[in-house]
Amino acid sequence: MTHSFDWRTGYPSQRSPVFARNIVSTSHPVAVQAGLRMLQRGGSAVDAAVAAAAVMTIAEPCSNGLGSDMFCIVWDGTTLQGLNASGCAPAAWTPAYFRSRYGSDAKTPPKRGWDSVTVPGAVAGWVALHGRYGRLPFADLFEPAIEVAERGYGVPVIIQHKWTAAAALPELTTQPGFTQTFLPHGRAPHVGERFAFPEAARTLRLVAQTRGEAYYRGEVAAAIAAHAKAHGGSMTEQDLAGYAPEWVTPIQQGYRGHTVHEIPPNGQGIAALIALGILEHFDIAALPVDGVASQHLQIEAMKLAFADIYRHVGEPAAMKLTPAQMLDPAYLASRARLIDATRAQDFGPGHLPQGGTIYLTAADERGMMVSFIQSNYMGFGSGVVVPGYGVSLQNRGHGFTLDESRANVVGPGKRPFHTIIPAFLTKDGAPVMSFGVMGGDMQPQGHLQTLVRMLDYRQQPQAACDAPRWRVNAGIVNAENGFDADTAQGLRALGHRVEPFADSYQDYGAGQFIWRLGDPAVEGYAAASDPRRDGQAAGF
Repeated sequence: MTHSFDWRTGYPSQRSPVFARNIVSTSHPVAVQAGLRMLQRGGSAVDAAVAAAAVMTIAEPCSNGLGSDMFCIVWDGTTLQGLNASGCAPAAWTPAYFRSRYGSDAKTPPKRGWDSVTVPGAVAGWVALHGRYGRLPFADLFEPAIEVAERGYGVPVIIQHKWTAAAALPELTTQPGFTQTFLPHGRAPHVGERFAFPEAARTLRLVAQTRGEAYYRGEVAAAIAAHAKAHGGSMTEQDLAGYAPEWVTPIQQGYRGHTVHEIPPNGQGIAALIALGILEHFDIAALPVDGVASQHLQIEAMKLAFADIYRHVGEPAAMKLTPAQMLDPAYLASRARLIDATRAQDFGPGHLPQGGTIYLTAADERGMMVSFIQSNYMGFGSGVVVPGYGVSLQNRGHGFTLDESRANVVGPGKRPFHTIIPAFLTKDGAPVMSFGVMGGDMQPQGHLQTLVRMLDYRQQPQAACDAPRWRVNAGIVNAENGFDADTAQGLRALGHRVEPFADSYQDYGAGQFIWRLGDPAVEGYAAASDPRRDGQAAGF
């Protein structure tokens, strides 16, 4: 029986960075332990990341699941490689398809239900990562996740809060399979209450035994397609069978003698690079770290970046501008000149056209570092769960537009604009840090703010992670609890609309960071884990 503690109360605390030669940092301790088990068996950091990611589909279902998408950046010891495992639209999806179903004034695919689901990419991403970088047998990586799914776990404080907030929405509870799966007692689990997910264990076993084949071309694929057909969806077994993730070269931007790397579009990582490229034109370090001037410049740079990406970013083949054009030094300098140190502004895109997430990171003493992100998009994604298999599906299709003038317009086989972005930092071609900050459009904003703290102000990773954040949100600047009141008032005086943030699900993001200290086999790493989640960093 769970004791009737008041789990909400507590005092402000400060975390310390964790030092080790082999290390995993995630938003759930059970996933950390799964990754460490693989490292202790001699597995690679990729083995650890995949094992941890599989556990996270069970341990943080409000944020990700077996129907997620994922992205990853890997330092393999000599080079940096990216993987885009975001899914594609079913063959039936066109603007006309959605307007016929949701009316001529529809702007996007729906937020929930089968018509928000693109082909899930995460499982294929796990297979691809292991195929290139794994050291242990593929099936071994799923032992911890299967155990957690069958035996269950005590639901932690922050996950329970997000579970309760999302599960109260009728748009979710009316979706097929949601209530039976995630409200096992007619409600969200209480803090500390056991939650088990044996149906997901069945799928994890099939994935482990077939290296994902059952998921895309076998038993699980058939179940997914049959469920879609039964509930008005258009995804077919052919849509699933035709999916493959894509190895990509990360895009990059210099900042303060370092290089920041992000996955190229269809993700929004380029927003962080644009903002950093703009800030490179200002002497941020000469300004007080939490003062008005520094925060104002960062906010304005972020607004400029968002103005460009929301207009121009989508499936790369459909973009009228390349990432290289959007990161052109002369262009970024021209954008920097638009910033007025004395007032806030609203910015439009600079180029006119010519025609609920989890983040984890792992590193090993051989030098491999993994920056990994996996998501169902909004809390619990589409709300759809495939019965008997525990496949909780993302709602990434909602990220498309029906505006045919935009790069991000929906189309058969296209990938939508994505918010989830793993990141990596190097210096002179050598690895420095694998990192990420989950949380919708907070992600590039979190990248910007934490990097400025570390590279301009020399704050150690855990301190940069702990510091109060702001969030640019539809013309408003939200300030986190603990954000300096005088600075907030100073920003208002410059014309910023500074207000509290009411969204209990996304809040101000949450990050995980691993900083390389030297030779991994000797000096090892320093890791940080965000106090805004239930997670930890741990190593040996």
